[in-house]
Amino acid sequence: MSVAGKRILLGVTGSISAYKSALLVRLLVKAGADVQVVMTDAAQQFITPLTLATLSKRPVLASFVNTRSNSPGDGSWNNHVELGLWADALVIAPASAHTLARCATGFCDDLLSAIYLSARCPVFFAPAMDVDMYHHPTTVDNLRRLESFGNHIIQAGHGELASGLIGEGRLAEPESILEKLTNFWATVPEQAILSGKRVLITAGPTQEPIDPVRYISNHSTGKMGYALAKAFSKAGAAVTLVSGPTALPLPDPSVRRVNVRTAQEMFKATQNAFPEADIVVLSAAVADYTPAHPADRKLKKKETFFSLELTKTTDIAATLGASKQPEQLMMGFALETDNERENALKKLYAKNLDWIVLNSLRDSGAGFGHDTNKITVIDKAEQIHEFPLKSKDEVAQDLVRLIIQSI
Repeated sequence: MSVAGKRILLGVTGSISAYKSALLVRLLVKAGADVQVVMTDAAQQFITPLTLATLSKRPVLASFVNTRSNSPGDGSWNNHVELGLWADALVIAPASAHTLARCATGFCDDLLSAIYLSARCPVFFAPAMDVDMYHHPTTVDNLRRLESFGNHIIQAGHGELASGLIGEGRLAEPESILEKLTNFWATVPEQAILSGKRVLITAGPTQEPIDPVRYISNHSTGKMGYALAKAFSKAGAAVTLVSGPTALPLPDPSVRRVNVRTAQEMFKATQNAFPEADIVVLSAAVADYTPAHPADRKLKKKETFFSLELTKTTDIAATLGASKQPEQLMMGFALETDNERENALKKLYAKNLDWIVLNSLRDSGAGFGHDTNKITVIDKAEQIHEFPLKSKDEVAQDLVRLIIQSI
């Protein structure tokens, strides 16, 4: 698969290499892509918006509000959320040290950084800066952070961030960037059945702090949720994975991972992504209770008995289910130890789910910590789908197929 027909947001930042963005736009357009250029203020000191607008055949965007010379503008604005949803890919090339730092830390003070935080598509950074800036520990750390979030780093030459070899700071050649994009989409099946669908998945445990060194958690590893993210991505969907603390690697290069720690952080992250999701799979093991008053210093051992006041966390599934739209599909998980089907059905209806995936700790090889799982799926018509013990990758594929059948 090529870039033909793909909608690409090209972010151009303040680097001496910005002049190469003209060639990149030309190559992308020639290859059949629909290109929208977004420039930072600093970028316009190196190359004019007129040049890139002429090549892309689209007006260049540079600010939130549309303005004209000597005019306050007509009140219209460039909606960063809509732009982030429009794109099949966001490519920031060249990506200056300043922009890398912005995106790595979530600092949002211009149109491009706002689009980055709103994007639900794969994001590619092509760094370009002075070699000393590139090798500085801050820049290296920012690149690693961005990569850990599921973004893609396109470097010049042989350097690969994952192997610890850092390039020399120059911008990857436009032809190389085009090749990287082409190769990326070549990994997606031509007839990807979920192409155009946006999937939100939660995975892993949460950690509820007692004090700075202790927390309440559970035995979830996140393996099931990560397998689901991989399966949906392979089926062509744009996947956002909201993950609690886990040592698992990114399940697929195209997956956008949002790292959280507490139940409240997971709730906020899923709530933000929920309105744009077509399919929601809640597989995380979220804490039902959290310490009411976490200490800001390590608690010392004093008394024989220690009492900890707990308060309920927000029920993510119930909250999202209450605002679910008719076209949205939701799947939840229930890990039970007794009265399994009865409890699963209660959860299915109470949380307005379309499916509930039941795990029983009575089943050997199922549940937390295993590479296998044995599930029973109940839908809102109370149809029961039983599956034997399988690897979690195979279970994920079964669940994806089940959802595809209902679309």
